[in-house]
Amino acid sequence: MRVALIQMPVTADKTNNIETACEKIREAAASGADFAVLPEIFCCPYQNDCFHACGEGENGPAQAALSALAAEKGIYIVGGSIPELAEGALYNTCYVYDRQGRQIAKHRKVHLFDIDVPGGQCFKESDTFSPGNAVTTFETEFGTMGLCICFDLRFEELARCMCLRGAKVIFVPAAFNMTTGPAHWEILFRQRAVDNQCFTVGVSPARNESASYVAYGNSIAVDPWGAVLCRAGAEAATLYADLDLARLEAVRQQLPILSARRTDLYEVREK
Repeated sequence: MRVALIQMPVTADKTNNIETACEKIREAAASGADFAVLPEIFCCPYQNDCFHACGEGENGPAQAALSALAAEKGIYIVGGSIPELAEGALYNTCYVYDRQGRQIAKHRKVHLFDIDVPGGQCFKESDTFSPGNAVTTFETEFGTMGLCICFDLRFEELARCMCLRGAKVIFVPAAFNMTTGPAHWEILFRQRAVDNQCFTVGVSPARNESASYVAYGNSIAVDPWGAVLCRAGAEAATLYADLDLARLEAVRQQLPILSARRTDLYEVREK
């Protein structure tokens, strides 16, 4: 199962961003990728005053382009995320398309990124976005896949729910920043992979030092043993990770973490 991690630059021009994404997906398909994964908020700058202006309803231009391209190239597309306008609210939403261009998953970011680190990053997604309320998995010819967005990855309970549903890979469109990225990016992807004995794939926008929100980059794929299969730097790049799904079962047999769980104990009770 070959996965293309598309760490693309994001500009203020939505149309240009969609065209860049499609160009990179075509290149990925030509390189034999089964999945192409885009970054979080790939169609506009990651700033609150852009989200409404670049938002779209069902079957908007970004969604239509990705759906058509998935069918044209016969490739799964994990469509990063876009600002979704729905039900009088705005959501940070990832759409997934199968090889026929059909939408097979839709994840609205569950945990909104509200952070205020003294001397570091301050950003509040909740000023603009509403939270989703679902654990998201989807079925493919390779088995069950999991999906979450950026800050969602910090919550082990969410990753474990995807794992217990059978997820072999957890895809994470993300945009960590220059405060949280150096401190936690690799640690989180490796820990979630080890905790749940699955693959993790994180895809970020390329770093733009002149942006108001500077993404960390460093798109990454990790195997169930915690080994880093590939990792980008700050610049625009497409990485390829060949995921040997048999590795997942081998690791689970060697370290029977999931089968040895004591669910009878995992509850906070009064003393």
